[in-house]
Amino acid sequence: MLVSQILKSKSDDGVVTSQPTMLISEAAAELSAKRIGTLVISNDGKSPIGILSERDIVRELGKQGAGCLTQTVDKLMTTKLVTCSRDDRADEILQQMTEGRFRHMPVLEDGVLVGLISLGDVVKARLAELAMEKNALEGMIMGH
Repeated sequence: MLVSQILKSKSDDGVVTSQPTMLISEAAAELSAKRIGTLVISNDGKSPIGILSERDIVRELGKQGAGCLTQTVDKLMTTKLVTCSRDDRADEILQQMTEGRFRHMPVLEDGVLVGLISLGDVVKARLAELAMEKNALEGMIMGH
């Protein structure tokens, strides 16, 4: 299965992006309000420069305490982005996410953000693919 197929199966709400100057407290409120786990950080809403997750915020709260909430997201965001394209295979993305220990990956086309896939999206797609394979094999065995 390709990343493009995963994106088609998701709701088309777009990717939530935020400015690097947003406060961590505002980012936390945005994550909570939208019930999402990650914000893609971008100056123009198209080209990602970083990513900020719930984990990043919680980790920093554990280190610094509530004082980190007044910092801007560019101080906490991950800037070494791992991205993919619509033509990448889901099983390869799953391996990258597992090995890299991250749960969200921006999807880029010609350097422009076209989507965001989560580990859950990839696992769901892979399970659906395995179920189809199982049904096809059962049909072959049963002679259908």
